[in-house]
Amino acid sequence: MKFNSETFALITALFIAALLAFFGSLAGNDALFRAHALVLCLVLSGTLIYVLRIVKFEPAGASAPAPDTSGYMDGVVRYGVIATLFWGIAGFLVGVIIAAQLSWPELNIEPYLNFGRLRPVHTSAVIFAFGGNALIATSFYVVQRTCRARLFGGDLAWFVFWGYQLFIVMAATGYLLGVTQSREYAEPEWYVDLWLTIVWVAYLIVFLGTLVKRKEPHIYVANWFYLSFIVTVAMLHIVNNLAIPVSLVGAKSYSAFAGVQDALTQWWYGHNAVGFFLTAGFLGMMYYFVPKQAQRPIYSYRLSIVHFWSLIFLYIWAGPHHLHYTALPDWAQTLGMVFSIMLWMPSWGGMINGLMTLSGAWDKLRTDPVLRMMVLALAFYGMSTFEGPVMAIKSVNSLSHYTDWTIGHVHSGALGWNGMITFAAMYYLVPKLWNRERLYSLRLVNWHLWLATIGIVVYAAVMWVAGVTQGLMWREYDDQGFLVNSFIETVTAIHPEYVMRMCGGLLYLSGALVMVYNIYKTIRGEQREELPVGGTTQATIPAE
Repeated sequence: MKFNSETFALITALFIAALLAFFGSLAGNDALFRAHALVLCLVLSGTLIYVLRIVKFEPAGASAPAPDTSGYMDGVVRYGVIATLFWGIAGFLVGVIIAAQLSWPELNIEPYLNFGRLRPVHTSAVIFAFGGNALIATSFYVVQRTCRARLFGGDLAWFVFWGYQLFIVMAATGYLLGVTQSREYAEPEWYVDLWLTIVWVAYLIVFLGTLVKRKEPHIYVANWFYLSFIVTVAMLHIVNNLAIPVSLVGAKSYSAFAGVQDALTQWWYGHNAVGFFLTAGFLGMMYYFVPKQAQRPIYSYRLSIVHFWSLIFLYIWAGPHHLHYTALPDWAQTLGMVFSIMLWMPSWGGMINGLMTLSGAWDKLRTDPVLRMMVLALAFYGMSTFEGPVMAIKSVNSLSHYTDWTIGHVHSGALGWNGMITFAAMYYLVPKLWNRERLYSLRLVNWHLWLATIGIVVYAAVMWVAGVTQGLMWREYDDQGFLVNSFIETVTAIHPEYVMRMCGGLLYLSGALVMVYNIYKTIRGEQREELPVGGTTQATIPAE
């Protein structure tokens, strides 16, 4: 890094921010704010020291080289790939730990490493750190290629990347310290939410600016999905996190909503975080990488447009299905149920479009485990988007809600759909970003595929069994109308399933570790000598 006006501005900003964080650690109104401010001060100070160590001072009068504007801005995408893998391993590992804590409660270490504090670390690490970095990196890659334009805003993309990493660190350390507003998928307190808003607006500017200056007249459908994800998540984040802080130097804040309005706002946010963060954004990924890996055009561009508009219109109304049999008015519950059932059609439209893209290329599945991973992701997408509408039906929900059936459903979608399509996209990107001929080993990709698949199947299957068991035991009455089973009896009954759930998560984590090793070797430029996947002989031709 050469010393220039931009570097000087960065060093100054880091110094001032670290100084403010230090004063916050001294003058905070409560112990939690002071502790969190100290964490921020240490992070910013460490970053400042690192920048000062790598900066190079040129002799006076030396002419600064002109910035490279000839090609695409891929440096930030490379960092995004590495961050995706790092946070993925962290999130999967914490998931295995908390699964073990549910199986063996003595593994809860008080006060900072108990289940209550580690669980939001796991969900945020997998959704926002792993998934968020994957979406930012792939969207930056895809929008440049499909627009034939360099990212807008110069180093603003780097601000988005590093600002997002700071958000992740502040959110995770806050959970461990106990700084949380206790809102599902929106646990960070008000000052962390404000920082994320700034970063997200910068992200929107970079993406939208690149679309505006595109050299292609047409906006490819993947960019529509990415843009809807960025805009809608911004709206969801701002509205759901409207809060009044007790003090500008205190951690505590109070929501602008109360009672059932607060619950409805939370699940309008929560379900649409699934709908736009974990669905629309990753469909943008699917619409670019599946055709590229299959070397086929998308099956139906018209279907992709119908799929897009119907999906984003319907999804926004489905949140109330999380509040069946609550104080929410019955008409609102029914509205959420009806729109959830209608979502089945556009969701499967996307799955069918992705799978039919392989028309004429199904033979590639024998020899290409990356493409196989993409097809598996689409299969899990189809299964989870069928199961979700079924679980939204009131009569089914009365059995499934508050049980581990929901946990199995969420993980079949998150690990099967989001995880698999992300892994496949990373496998596609790494050789291209680091200018390598191919991956280090396709056979290791195959190992990853099977470890992850078996892990997901074990996890989801045992959670389905556990969930139905819970639901049936909770609603069992004797002839006098009393509950037959106590809560602890239901917990004891599903203990074997909890142990199996941990084993499934461990298999999934093992597959991710195999991937990290494979990617590391690929970046180093190594290639493993191995037989091609699918064997060396031609497939047997059936007798006529």
